[in-house]
This record gives sequence, C-alpha cells and structure tokens, in this order.
Amino acid sequence: MIQPGATFKDNLQQLPSIDGVKRIDLVDATGAVVASIENQPGKQGSLAVYQYLHQIFGTLDAKAAEHGLAVFAEHTADARGRPGAHPNVDRLLAIADGGASLSIKVIAANR
Repeated sequence: MIQPGATFKDNLQQLPSIDGVKRIDLVDATGAVVASIENQPGKQGSLAVYQYLHQIFGTLDAKAAEHGLAVFAEHTADARGRPGAHPNVDRLLAIADGGASLSIKVIAANR
C-alpha cells in the first residue's frame, strides 16, 4: 500500500500501470453497474486509483474510500468545495460518509 503524498501527480506515479485495462465498472449490492470509468484521456487518473483500490482492498468500502481520498490529494479538497466537479472523488466521499459499498470490476482490454 502506498503512503499518499500531498499531490495527486506524485501519488499517481506510485500506482500500478493501467495498460491492458479497458474500463472499471462499479457494481452495487443488487448487481447493477452504477458507474463506469473508461480508459480515456481525462479519466485515466481515476481509473488508476480505482484499479489500485481494487488490488489493495478488493471492494470499495469506507476504508478503501478513505485511502482513495488521500490518494486523490488536492482533488479531494476541490471536490468538497465544488460538488459535481469530480464525480469519481464525490463517489468516494459518499462511501466514506457512510454510503453503500460497491464492488469494483476491472474489465480487461481486448488484445
């Protein structure tokens, strides 16, 4: 497990590669996909964080969400001040504040 630093950029450099990942699906207790994070520009940082949380915690519960918020660093503070600006951080905030846990499914890219 990494020790998150003060900046998202530095934390991102410590995370495993997202090569070979097409997307991540977040699944609720009923089995419904409630969100997907695609491997595309603008979403790759979130994809890396959620893949890492899957590898370390296996599920997206309050403990995983708290660690994810530390990894997002300055984006977490920005998300608290601007709800909706960072939906993937908002999701972690909601779970850390007692929201329902989610399963994380990593979907591999076709080779």
